[in-house]
Amino acid sequence: MAKTKSKKFLEAAAKVDGTKLYSIEEAINLTKEVSYEKFDATVDLAFNLGVDPRHADQMIRGALALPAGTGKTVIVCVITSGDKIKAAQDAGADFAGGDDIVQKIAGGWLEFDRVIASPDMMGKLGRIGRVLGPRGLMPNPKLGTVTPDVAKAVTEQKAGKVEYRTEKNGIIHVPVGKISFDADKLRQNVDAVISAIVKAKPASAKGIFMKTLTFSTTMGPAIKVDTLEALSISK
Repeated sequence: MAKTKSKKFLEAAAKVDGTKLYSIEEAINLTKEVSYEKFDATVDLAFNLGVDPRHADQMIRGALALPAGTGKTVIVCVITSGDKIKAAQDAGADFAGGDDIVQKIAGGWLEFDRVIASPDMMGKLGRIGRVLGPRGLMPNPKLGTVTPDVAKAVTEQKAGKVEYRTEKNGIIHVPVGKISFDADKLRQNVDAVISAIVKAKPASAKGIFMKTLTFSTTMGPAIKVDTLEALSISK
């Protein structure tokens, strides 16, 4: 049975022209205008890309620090050893340790949003891969979450680093801030994300790369954006 849309959603959707491709500036302003949530909703970009993630050479995955941050408090857990434990704590890690942290996670503890590990501890993370992997929490060198400089990684995560990955049918969702952000801050984050996605275009991808780009909030209507303008940003 189809879920009935709320009156507030329908009122918000009525303000969006579904046949129009908005400029990025228009989309940001309209997103703020039609947001009706009582909480500070997340603003999300959704890319529909001309890639096939079933092929390894067309999988797009990465991370970047948003210039204006995410507006979200990120709980960071660091698995490392020796002096790096204190370095991680000094950098703002919420939890930091070695074998003790691994044992806690193996026992079902998951009170964190990101896991950072130093390379020397990766062998010990194998036993908790089945716990972290399905939740997207397994540290990965490509995302900067496996690094000898755990203090720097903690600082980046706390400052607003977001991860992105191609999902089924070439879709990528990336949060770009909160609806409470002013338009300039959202624009900074949007431009940074679009540039990162365009630059990550696989050499093997053929045809139209960015098929569609839409803005939305956590519960709000989708706003279609002119992809030609978006593609010009990285240039």
